[in-house]
Amino acid sequence: MTQENQNPTPESESPEVDQQSTVPTEPVESKTLEQEIAEVNQRLAEMQDNYLRAKAEGENIRRRAVEDIAKAHKFAIESFAEHLVPVTDSLYAALNAEAVDAKAFKEGLEITLKQLLSAFEKGRMAEINPAVGDKFDPHYHQAIASVPSEQEPNTVVSLLQRGYSISDRILRPALVTVSAPK
Repeated sequence: MTQENQNPTPESESPEVDQQSTVPTEPVESKTLEQEIAEVNQRLAEMQDNYLRAKAEGENIRRRAVEDIAKAHKFAIESFAEHLVPVTDSLYAALNAEAVDAKAFKEGLEITLKQLLSAFEKGRMAEINPAVGDKFDPHYHQAIASVPSEQEPNTVVSLLQRGYSISDRILRPALVTVSAPK
């Protein structure tokens, strides 16, 4: 036997295999390609649908958040106002009372003030009431004047008007006079 018969060369076999394999594979490849295109188009349609749904959901969430914020602003003071109503009732009762002596009137005012301070406390509103000699704090106090004093410099000499804060946020600083440097 010759070598050609024992080991056929690849050249002699390849044209036959190529011709046979290319003819049946072309339609198979085009079907696979068409199927892949259809699958990709289907996935694209699903992704577009998911995108539109997500976008709509995001818009709904944004709209609901805006509505919730508007409601919170509108009704934020409701709880505080409920605590002030009894104070108003007491003030009207004092105005409608028959002529009483000054001592009874002052006692009524003190009781009403206690109600008001209680309403402030329930509404998380605190007084800023520095004592004489306290260190001046520009975050809580506003100096109206600097006066000569025997106290240390930059300490409160007198309180002109109390300040108020709500939950550590200053509504109005306390108006004070402070001691001048010597």
